[in-house]
Amino acid sequence: MNLTGQLLGRIGSLSELQTLDLSSNKLMTGPLPQEIGNLKNLSFLCLTGCSFTGPIPNSIGSLQQLLYLALNSNRFYGQIPSSIGNLSNLDYLDLTDNQLSGSIPVSSGKIPGLDMLLQTRHFHLGMNQLSGTIPPQLFSSNMNLIHVLFDNNNLSGIIPSTLGLVQTLKVVRLNRNSLSGTVPSNISNLANLRELSLSNNNLIGPMPNLTGLNLLIYLALSNNSLTGPMPNLTGMNLLNYVDMGNNSFDISEVPPWLSSLQSLKTLMMERTKLEGPIPANLFSLPNLEIVGLSNNHLNGTLNIGTTYSNLLQSIDLQNNSITNFDPINGGNNITILLKGNPVCEKTDQVTQIYCNVSTSSLSNSTPQNNCSQLSCNLDQVARPNCKCAYPYKGTLSFRALFSFDLGNLSYYAALEERLMHTFKSYELPVDSVSLSNPTIDSSGYLGLSLNVFPSGVDRFNQTGITMIGYALNKMSFNPPDLFGPYFLIAYAYYTESNKGGSSRIIIGAAVGCSLLLLLLVVAGVYAFRQKKRAERAIEQNNPFANWDQNMGSGGVPQLKGARRFSFEELKKYTNNFSEANSIGSGGYGKVYRGTLSTGKLIAIKRAQRDSMQGGHEFKTEIELLSRVHHKNLVTLEGFCFEQAEQMLVYEYIPNGTVMDSLSGKSGIRLNWMRRLRVALGAARGLVYLHEHANPPIIHRDIKSNNILLDESLNAKVVDFGISKPMLDSQRTHVSTQVKGTLGYMDPEYYMTQQLNEKSDVYSFGVLLLELITAKRPIERGKYIVTVVRNAMDKTKELYNLHEILDPAIGLGTMPKGLEKFVDLAMRCVEESGAKRPTMGEVVKEIEIIIQLSGLNPNVESASTSATYEEAGNSRSLHPYSDDNFYYSGPFPSSIMHPK
Repeated sequence: MNLTGQLLGRIGSLSELQTLDLSSNKLMTGPLPQEIGNLKNLSFLCLTGCSFTGPIPNSIGSLQQLLYLALNSNRFYGQIPSSIGNLSNLDYLDLTDNQLSGSIPVSSGKIPGLDMLLQTRHFHLGMNQLSGTIPPQLFSSNMNLIHVLFDNNNLSGIIPSTLGLVQTLKVVRLNRNSLSGTVPSNISNLANLRELSLSNNNLIGPMPNLTGLNLLIYLALSNNSLTGPMPNLTGMNLLNYVDMGNNSFDISEVPPWLSSLQSLKTLMMERTKLEGPIPANLFSLPNLEIVGLSNNHLNGTLNIGTTYSNLLQSIDLQNNSITNFDPINGGNNITILLKGNPVCEKTDQVTQIYCNVSTSSLSNSTPQNNCSQLSCNLDQVARPNCKCAYPYKGTLSFRALFSFDLGNLSYYAALEERLMHTFKSYELPVDSVSLSNPTIDSSGYLGLSLNVFPSGVDRFNQTGITMIGYALNKMSFNPPDLFGPYFLIAYAYYTESNKGGSSRIIIGAAVGCSLLLLLLVVAGVYAFRQKKRAERAIEQNNPFANWDQNMGSGGVPQLKGARRFSFEELKKYTNNFSEANSIGSGGYGKVYRGTLSTGKLIAIKRAQRDSMQGGHEFKTEIELLSRVHHKNLVTLEGFCFEQAEQMLVYEYIPNGTVMDSLSGKSGIRLNWMRRLRVALGAARGLVYLHEHANPPIIHRDIKSNNILLDESLNAKVVDFGISKPMLDSQRTHVSTQVKGTLGYMDPEYYMTQQLNEKSDVYSFGVLLLELITAKRPIERGKYIVTVVRNAMDKTKELYNLHEILDPAIGLGTMPKGLEKFVDLAMRCVEESGAKRPTMGEVVKEIEIIIQLSGLNPNVESASTSATYEEAGNSRSLHPYSDDNFYYSGPFPSSIMHPK
C-alpha cells in the first residue's frame, strides 16, 4: 500500500491485535520498536520485503501466542535474539535475506535458544552473515522441523549428527557456507527428505549411504572435497535433480544406476573423474532435460541413440576425450556442446556445428498470452480471457534451485490451478491468475511473476488486495514439493479511490469554470465575515486580552499572590535569557535563573514553540497554581503571555530534586531521618492538594524529580502541568486521557482512565520505594515494585531486602521504622485503589515512624550547614530540568501489571 516512515512504539498499545501484516512496503524503514513485545495476543507477524533495519528487538520473545514470524528481506543486523526460543507455539520462523551476524543461539541455563522451538516447522535463516558452528544442541528427535534453510551464510565446523535425529525433515539446505568434516552417516535416516543441498562447502571424506532417502527429489553435493565411492542412488524413483560435480569421488565410469532414475531431469557431474564411453541408454530416461558432464575423461563415440527423451534440451560434454559423434536425426532442438574434445579436430560441417557452440545461459521460455491483438490502457494487463484489467502483481520466490523445465506449460498450469484453489477457499473475488518470467537469482532461488486478476470488475478494492496478500503470506497456498517453500513480494497497488485519471481532470475543470463566477460574487461577503471572525478569534485565543497589568479589573479572576510579567521584564531579569542563566531543560523548553529588582531569585520556565499549550489551558493552569499555597508546594510567582511566549515564574529552590540527591548528582547526602522528613513533607503537600485546595487537585505526576529540596532540605512538590482539579460533579473520579510518567503510573488509572486521589497515592508509593533503594522505578528492564515484592520475606530481618536497600541510609544499625516504612510503601502500590490508604493516612503513618525514632515530626529540618555535606563544587542539575521519561498515552503492560 506504499506505506512510508517508521513503525512507532505506540504500536505496542494495540493489546488485542492478532495479525500484523505490513509486507512489501519498501519505504518502511527504521528499527522495529521494543514495544512490539507488548502485543501479547499477536499470532501472525509478517514484515517481508520492507526496509526495516537495526537489531531485532529482544522483546519479540514476549509474543507467546505467535505462530508465524516472517522478518525476511529487510535490513536487520546484529545477532538473532535468543529470546525467540521462548516462542513455544511458533510454527514458522523466517529471518532470511537480512544482515544478521553472530552464532545461532541455543539455550544455556536460563538463557533460551532456538533448540527450544519444538513445535516450529520452519527454520529459514539463509542469506545472512551468520558465523560459528551449527550447534549440535540445535536439533533433537522431538522436533517437528520440516525445513532447515541455512544456506548462503558463513557457518563453519561440521554438520552435527543430531540433524539426522529430526525425522520430519523435508528440506535441508546448508549450501554456500564453509562447513567442513564428513557428512553424518545417520543422514540416511531422514526418510521424509525431499531436498538435500550441501554444495559449495569444504566437506571431505566418503559420502554415507543414501539408500534410505527414497523420497528425495533434489540432491546437490557439488563443489566440496568428497572422496571415496560415489553414493549409490539406486531405488530413488522420485529423484529428478542430481549435482555431484567438483568432488574427488573414486569412480572410473558413468555409474550404471543412473539409467534407473526414471524421474531424473537434471544430471550435473562435472569434474568427477569420469572415464570411458557414455552409455546410450542414459539419454533414454523419459524425463531427462539437462546433462552436464564437462571436464571429465569420457571417451569413445557419443551415441545418443534413437530413443532419447523428447524433453532433452542440453548435453554439455566440453573438455573430455570423445573421438567420434554419431549425429542424430530430428535432434535439432537439442543443444550439444563438444568443444575441447578430439572429435572437434574433424573438419566436417556437422561436427563443427557442435564444436563451435559455447556455453551460454539457457533461455527459459515463458507462457505466451494469446491476446496480442488486444490494446489495454497503461498499467492494465490482458486476462487469459482477453479482457483488460488491473491485476494484483508480485513475485513469488521459491527457495529451491530450479529442477524442472521452465518452458513446460504444464508446470505453470499446475501452480496456477493451486493458486486459484487457494483464493476460492478464501472466497476472494479472483477471476484468474497467470505466472510468467522465470528468473534464477544469485542464490539459486526461483522467481515467478504473478498476476492475479479481479472477477467482474477491472480493479480490486482495498479488502480484496489485502486478503490476497494475507492468504499468500500465511502460506495457505501449498505448491508441490518440487518448488520448495516460498515467499511473496507484492508491488504497490492503487485502488479505485486513489487511481486518478484524465477523466477526473476534465470533469474537475468543467465544474471549476462553472463555479468561478459564483465564487467571485460571494468573495466579498466571505472576506468581510472572515475579518470579523478573525478579530473574535484573536480575542478568544488570548484569554488575557481583557486582564489589566495588576489583575484587578472587574469580573476577572484574581490570581492570588501571582503577577503578570512582561516579556521585557523577564528578558532583563535573565540577562536576555543568556546561556549563563540557563539552569535546566526538558521537552517543554528551558529554565532560567533570574533576579528581581528586589534581589529575590526566581526560576523562569520558558516553553519552546512546539510544546506550548493553548491559551485557555495556560490560563487555567495559572489560575490553578495561584490558588495553592502551602509550605510543601513550590510557589508560583507569576507568568508571561505575550509575543508568542508562555512562561511560568516560580520561587527559586536551591538544592535540586530528590532524584539528584539519591543519584549523587547534587552532592547532598540523605540519611534515614532526612529521607523520612522528605517523605513527610511531600505527603503533606499532597494532603493539602487532595483535602484543602478548592477545588481538590490530583497532581498526576508525583515522582522524585518533582520533589524539590529547599535550603533546609524541606520537600516541596512542583510541576502542576498535568494536574487535574476535582469538581463537585467529579467527587469519585475524573474520566480523562492517561498521562503520567513511566514507572510511577497507577495501573488502575491506566486500565480504566478514571483518575482519583488514589492514583497519586500509587505514585507516592513508588517514590517511597525509590527513597529506600535509591533506584529508579525502572532499571535495566526491572520494575522496582516487582523487585521489592518478589524479594520480601517478612520472617527475616529487614524483610530480606538487604541487597536492594540503599546502603547510604545506614544499614550498619537497624534503621528504626524501616520495616513499617516498607509496609506503607507496599500498601500504597496495591493494584486496587480501594486497598490503598489516603494521603492523610499516609501522613499519620510517617509521623508515627518518625516518632519511633525519637524525633518530633512537626519540627522542620535544621539549616543546611548543620544537616548535610556538599561534595566539592559539583554543579547539580536544576530542579526544574526534566531528564526523565514523561509519557502521555499507553504504557507497557509488564509495567502496568507488575504481578
